[in-house]
Amino acid sequence: MFGKKKPSQSEIDGVQYRRAPTWCIAIGEMQGGAAMAFYSLVSLMSYVASEGYGIALGVAGIILTATRWFDGIIDPFLAVWIDKLHTRFGKLRILMLLGLAIRSVAMLMLFVWFSGRTDNVVLFIILYMVNIVGNSIFDIAGNMLPAVMTNDPRQRPTVQVWATIYNYMFPMILAVVSTMVILPMFGNQYTREMLSLTCIIYVIVAWVLTLIACIGLTPVDKPENFMGITAGGDDVSLKDMGKFLAKNRPFQMYVIAAVSDKLAQQVNSQTIVSTLLFGILIGNIQFGTMLSMISMLPSIIFAIFGARYCGKHGSKESTVTWTWVCIAIAVASILFCTAIDMRAVSTNIGLTVAFFVLLLAMNGAKMCVTTANGSMRADIVDYELDRSGKYIPGIVTATYNFIDQLVSSLGVTIATLCVAAIGYVNTVPQPTDAPTPAIKAMAMFLYFGMPILGWVCTVIAMKFYKLSKQELVGVQKRIAEKKAEILAAEKA
Repeated sequence: MFGKKKPSQSEIDGVQYRRAPTWCIAIGEMQGGAAMAFYSLVSLMSYVASEGYGIALGVAGIILTATRWFDGIIDPFLAVWIDKLHTRFGKLRILMLLGLAIRSVAMLMLFVWFSGRTDNVVLFIILYMVNIVGNSIFDIAGNMLPAVMTNDPRQRPTVQVWATIYNYMFPMILAVVSTMVILPMFGNQYTREMLSLTCIIYVIVAWVLTLIACIGLTPVDKPENFMGITAGGDDVSLKDMGKFLAKNRPFQMYVIAAVSDKLAQQVNSQTIVSTLLFGILIGNIQFGTMLSMISMLPSIIFAIFGARYCGKHGSKESTVTWTWVCIAIAVASILFCTAIDMRAVSTNIGLTVAFFVLLLAMNGAKMCVTTANGSMRADIVDYELDRSGKYIPGIVTATYNFIDQLVSSLGVTIATLCVAAIGYVNTVPQPTDAPTPAIKAMAMFLYFGMPILGWVCTVIAMKFYKLSKQELVGVQKRIAEKKAEILAAEKA
């Protein structure tokens, strides 16, 4: 019947969902752009270590890898503090500004104030670790957003879409500014002065984006959105992290799925792997960069589509469906690359298009999986609230980050060991090297095979992940009922 109002998701499920305004999500997730500004600075850290502190590149690499473990170790302690923190102004904005202030001071010290004035390795390490503390506070707060903003299963994927857009867009914009505007000003050399100016600009951008995000978070950053359903209030400790990890089966399965994927992607994103595929086999190292640039907009479109699919079918079903699609495309890519002369990919228009379509399709399917994963973590926060009565988004995020940091740090090691197995023991692959069957086989394994192994782990883990869309509706109903009972008891 014309003019009939379409029922809301709350009416369909029989649950009064907490939804955030679209504008709130759109600008609140700009904090992700601020985070990416600092990640872009971290990518320049090897140059800062060498130019500003006289540290050899090999030593700098060891330092930067080892500090990932420090990041993982401090996350649990910060998470407990974050979940115990309660103010009349909420907590997200306070934490973001605190984390931003710490990492800003640390980066300005590293890049501007102390760079070139001392060759003190210890100072470099200390300042970088201070940056990690600020980074952890900022990122834990940022990763809490999907759970805090909304508990509507149709809206949560939308939060991840906006995060994805900013995670793609801002690093690209900053890279253009850095390489096409700032770098030519200094003779295309990564000098101390060039690095200092880049840092100042990136920090300013991060502050602008964070302040805008704080405006967007005002409607949801309220004390009542961080309360559990225990009558005595939340008493959070490190023991809760252990209990959570031991008893929350959906989280266990989520970790297996997400971390295995992350490790595989860490391996295939290494420069030495792209050198094998694009530099040696295809014979055009810039080809991979060009494809990444071209595929940015389609990838965002895939993310939007993935969010709609996830909202309709649920995080679990969406993850399984698109993971199988990823596996199928990766297998097709291996068969395609095995059957052709890879050198012809950059010269034959037909092969170029076919190769690009395969990579674009795989990146798009991966984007759909990523969107579902972001929504899944927020679902686990609500499941834990229903299971234990405690609302601990900080601990959920930090526990995952802890495991993720420890495991994904192995990505560089796996890639280097595999490449060493085909003869690169004392040397590194160069684009000018001659292609060999061993190089082709290893490139196929690292670039396509490793992700397949990660996706297989995901499919298996999802067999034991019980939080279907229907189950999550029940979770929200039980949470609402328990909160109503406590409220009634307090009024009595």
